[in-house]
Amino acid sequence: MCLVISPSKPTCPEPDPSELRAVFGQNLRHLSKEHSSIASLCRKLGINRTQFNRYLTGESFPRPDVLHKICRFFGVDARILLEPVATIKNPNESLLDHPQIRAFFGRQPAEVPESLFPSGFYRFIRGSFYSEDHYVVGLVHVTRRSGYTFIRGYEPSKVLGNVGIRIPAREREYRGVVLRQDEGVMAITMRRHSMSCSITYLTLERIFPAPLWEGFAARSAREKPTTRRVGRVIYQHLGESPSAIRAAARQAGLKADTDIQAPHLALLRNQEEFR
Repeated sequence: MCLVISPSKPTCPEPDPSELRAVFGQNLRHLSKEHSSIASLCRKLGINRTQFNRYLTGESFPRPDVLHKICRFFGVDARILLEPVATIKNPNESLLDHPQIRAFFGRQPAEVPESLFPSGFYRFIRGSFYSEDHYVVGLVHVTRRSGYTFIRGYEPSKVLGNVGIRIPAREREYRGVVLRQDEGVMAITMRRHSMSCSITYLTLERIFPAPLWEGFAARSAREKPTTRRVGRVIYQHLGESPSAIRAAARQAGLKADTDIQAPHLALLRNQEEFR
């Protein structure tokens, strides 16, 4: 509370620096929970881990440029120095935060734990929408920010080229949000400024030798006799392994049955009617 000494000069109690550091440290710990490890988070932020730990414990404040970097990364503003992050509301931050949506859906769909669908890169395989005898192999990246789980990828240029579509990489990019569902997760993705979307539902099939999810992918398009709008899909978690990511990127494209491993073919059942 401010004490008004004169009409023109109100005075406010000076904030306690240790209390401010404690609030910031608590907020940073809350935001960091969305990431698998502090070490990987520091690498993404480009901040020394020892210094970041001092922020977490309330021993130190970041410089203005470092604070700006942290705020941009987590999608928050400088109020994280003064207010608990849970009380900082921005109704324009995202569609899912709009009162009409959040009050009805609740928070649960947006809370996707790492144990259910980890962050990192995934290799996916699905039946082609344009050719019943082929499969699309691609790569997506799953990240977490501001309490939400996001997914990003690119339509393989080789796949589009096979159906006579040639567009620049910027327009091949798609992004979306991952939401928790009964027995799994759902991803809704769109290309840049697109008026159509894809919906992917996934449930964990097995953990060993590598985490594998199975489900289906559907696209919002008119029914046509020459194309499909839905098909089975599998996702294989690669984590952040550079060698696995490079290998998956090299394999991306349109593939025949002979290019797909037998266990994956058994899950995809491309020749069976989708129900």
